Amino acid sequence: MSDSHLDWTLLGSDLTALILSHLPIPSIIRASAVCKLWRSIISTPSFSKLLSTSAHHHPWFFLLGQNNIFLKNNQSFAFDPDSNLWLPLPPSLLFPPPHYPHHSLIGSNGLVLSTTSSSRFLFSPILSKSWHLTSPLRFPRSNPLVGVFSDGSGSGSTKFIVVGGVRFIGGLVDIEDRLDVEIYTPNLDAWELCPPLPVDFRSGNSSQWLCSALYKGKFYVFGIYSCFISAFHLTKHFWTEVQTLRPPGVSFSFLIACRDQLVLAGLCNSPRGPSVNLWRVDEETMEFSEIAIMPQDLLYKLFDGDGDDKFASLKCVGLGNLIYVFNEEYHKSYPACVCEINSGTGKCSWRRIPHLPKPVSQFHKVISFCSTIPLGNILRIGEEEIGA
Repeated sequence: MSDSHLDWTLLGSDLTALILSHLPIPSIIRASAVCKLWRSIISTPSFSKLLSTSAHHHPWFFLLGQNNIFLKNNQSFAFDPDSNLWLPLPPSLLFPPPHYPHHSLIGSNGLVLSTTSSSRFLFSPILSKSWHLTSPLRFPRSNPLVGVFSDGSGSGSTKFIVVGGVRFIGGLVDIEDRLDVEIYTPNLDAWELCPPLPVDFRSGNSSQWLCSALYKGKFYVFGIYSCFISAFHLTKHFWTEVQTLRPPGVSFSFLIACRDQLVLAGLCNSPRGPSVNLWRVDEETMEFSEIAIMPQDLLYKLFDGDGDDKFASLKCVGLGNLIYVFNEEYHKSYPACVCEINSGTGKCSWRRIPHLPKPVSQFHKVISFCSTIPLGNILRIGEEEIGA
């Protein structure tokens, strides 16, 4: 039989699924339109499960640009590291509908969440446009930390935890408010009060000053500049003792939950000049050990000026075994680099990622996060909408 008349049905559905699972997500989307057989295979829950357990697929890196004056200038993009491509997305896939005024926009573990002017949260599975409004928070707040985690029932249901943030009274920040931790259960549409963030974080308790990481049943809160760290136990509901995690020379840093380790990524000042370093963090002792330094040529390609404060716009996010370092300020379309940590050897490899596809607006705020996406959500949207 010639190649042009090859009967793919002879391979069987299991082998076909295995072959297709090795393709990058944009290629899988295109393959689903080739024939009914491939579409039926790709649409099965077993194929989605195959993808979720495959080492060939990495979480996507999302970058959302928010314009506070003209909503039509909002833009959203997703970077697929397996195909090394940015995918332009319709803003409606990730931004709440216009009739819901929103403040903070956050992405975590398959959900997009936003605080609203009515002291509630809006949330939707990524790329699904299925928005849900929560009951009111006990303690209304802006710019909190949010983490989405499994409820432990084995049913796939999730909860999300809200930590910190700021509360305004008469246009001023209420510095006396403890802002207790709250955990939301979607199935019950109910909030549960938990012990508040330790007082050590009181001077800077919003996402402007703090970052977070979900790792092994704990929600870690880390001071980007203070380097204070504490963890909230998601089942036993208590905070660990506050410690300081500051490697020598660090100006600011971000805590990231990778596949099998906690990683600290930060800007260091040394006699050789500024550098971005990565450290592995022991979750029990909070001891750290350096695992990588970003090549200088890659670091300086993220900037075009010589100002002393140019590095202040650096941001780091990550998930799985990938860590992204990028410039939040408008420059060459928000340039970024990525570090891949080899799960077997621990070796780190760095590379630039392509610039965002033009045109790119200048934004008042940039929201960034990494997340896995259920294949079903992507297939429902279609090839044209996600720019594949």
